[in-house]
Amino acid sequence: MSRIDERNRRILTTHTGSLPRPDDLSELLFAHMTHQPHDEALRHRRTTEAVAQTVRQQSALGIDIVSDGEQSKTSFQIYATERLSGLSPVTLFSSIRRTRENMAFPGFYKGGAHSGAQPQKFACTGPVTYVGAELLRTDLQNLKAALTGLDPVDVFMPSVSPASCAGLMINEHYASDEEHLYAVAEAMAVEYEAIVAAGFCVQIDDPRLAMHYMLTPEDDVAKTRAWARTRIEALNHALRNIPSNRVRHHTCYGINMGPRASDLELKHLADLIVSIRADFYSFEMANPRHEHEWRVWENVKLPAEKILLPGCITHASVIVEHPELVAERIVRLAGIVGRERVIASSDCGFASTLAPGTPPEIEPEIVWAKFASLAEGARLASQQLW
Repeated sequence: MSRIDERNRRILTTHTGSLPRPDDLSELLFAHMTHQPHDEALRHRRTTEAVAQTVRQQSALGIDIVSDGEQSKTSFQIYATERLSGLSPVTLFSSIRRTRENMAFPGFYKGGAHSGAQPQKFACTGPVTYVGAELLRTDLQNLKAALTGLDPVDVFMPSVSPASCAGLMINEHYASDEEHLYAVAEAMAVEYEAIVAAGFCVQIDDPRLAMHYMLTPEDDVAKTRAWARTRIEALNHALRNIPSNRVRHHTCYGINMGPRASDLELKHLADLIVSIRADFYSFEMANPRHEHEWRVWENVKLPAEKILLPGCITHASVIVEHPELVAERIVRLAGIVGRERVIASSDCGFASTLAPGTPPEIEPEIVWAKFASLAEGARLASQQLW
């Protein structure tokens, strides 16, 4: 299925995973997540249909490397709580977590409206093992069925990183946080390996790697880097049995249309990211807080065979990027690392909210217009670079 070497003749396009889902499916998933009565057979059927629809939409818009859009998942990380043993729900004593961002802008973030500001809702109270084989099998079958009659360059499926997954839980079972982290890594390795065995790339969704600094006001950059090294070691342990050319790594700063003044700068993280056992690195480069950071790659050596997946369209604005701007972003990064080592992507995901009656941050019609601009921008960049 993979024809990733096609990048040697043009700029390919992809995205970071989550995509808008039908409103009725969001309502069914919300009911499932909150344990409300609903038609489970209908939820499964609508999920299958939504995966097929979103794969066709990606292909029709010119996206080369497609995914299932995470149509079955309640979120990029919460879904894992159904697939791991040893977790128990906990009572929330506070609705808001102190972060660098909401401390700096309390007026804007009043009421807890902030990516990552909510405290953990689960505790690890027993051994963590992977028990989601049947749920994963359904996801893989839905994606395979959706590809019928299509010929994408490659296909990927996102899976939550050990760091982001462990961050969901309060550790009440293991002797140390590191022991807990490695238990989660071992469990999630089952999912990573199954995705690759099914013929797809696995994308490790790892926003916590970039967000830890913002979420942990007491840690400076040095402590944040030490924290990140430990999480990368655990991730590499989980990926040890998978060829690196079938692994994508994605990190970002969350779905946050806010000031973003507390985001960790890429210059403090890039050298650590390239130590991850993956051949593809996805990061934010299209929103105004991070667009200048393409220059980081002038000073960070990109190991041989590694490929960058920069965000060339953003989830942090409803503005539809002009194709010529997309092309400009591609060309200037390609000028540093080489045209064959850039695949145009998005900053982060675009999943619609699950809360009934609550509009998504970016309406689907705008998401798809952004994707069309991404594809056209890649075509324009290819004309300039080849």
